[in-house]
Amino acid sequence: MSLMLKLLMSTVIMSVALSANSIPNEKELLQYIKRTVVKNPDVKVKGISVVERKTHKELPGWTVLLTSMNLEYQKRIINAPEMMFVKDGIITGHLVNLKTGIDYRDIIKASVPTSYYDEAHLLFGNKDAKHKILIFSDPQCPHCQNIVPDIFKAAQDNPSKIAVYYYHLPLLRIHPVSDVLTRVMHVAQHERKMEVVRKIYSLKINAKETDMSKILAAVKSHTGYSISAAKINTKEVKEAIKADSLAASRMLVSGTPTIYIDGTWDRMRDGYKKLIK
Repeated sequence: MSLMLKLLMSTVIMSVALSANSIPNEKELLQYIKRTVVKNPDVKVKGISVVERKTHKELPGWTVLLTSMNLEYQKRIINAPEMMFVKDGIITGHLVNLKTGIDYRDIIKASVPTSYYDEAHLLFGNKDAKHKILIFSDPQCPHCQNIVPDIFKAAQDNPSKIAVYYYHLPLLRIHPVSDVLTRVMHVAQHERKMEVVRKIYSLKINAKETDMSKILAAVKSHTGYSISAAKINTKEVKEAIKADSLAASRMLVSGTPTIYIDGTWDRMRDGYKKLIK
């Protein structure tokens, strides 16, 4: 069970009545979080902020709140995303369509801030390309390996049509090796060695490997890229990867690959194909 699952309880649908019919205030949100979301007594709820308010055409009258919870666990501060649905003094974490089985929590995504399309994250294509694709990915995720390299190639072949903005989201509980691999990719990108980034997606390595010397040797053998441990262990590199994870949290992104095309979530992950016809 992941740390987040230990911290939160999301297996049942619960709701609490609010004191007013409008959007709940911070005190009411904190009360809801403490009563129905954070069930671990060892976790302290320090605060909550509303990142974005949204509506959905299939949920008339409901307001969707995308929030960030500030939690403390074992003296560690954790920023955890949480979605809430509010209407007529009622707040709940899940709304399920009984006919389709769809939990709207799974299909509503945050809007992409324009600041996410920055030079530091531009991987392939031209910054003034007609379309912008934003990707959160882990190079050891099997789905990422099947999908992301094709998007890279589409942008390489059509730089005026597609610009790819890339954010690292290593799923360390599943792929510990990605801790080192994403840092290698970050350095390679900033050295403009984009082919190294692309080739790491086809690297065959034990996902549980944590020996840095073995990982760097495997990268060199597969890509020809030689990099020292010192170069990927800098504070700057580690903070860049952390910042990408925080960006994912702000967008309520937890899985990979999560892809947006021109600011809209690409649920099927193949929307790029229509851009190059």
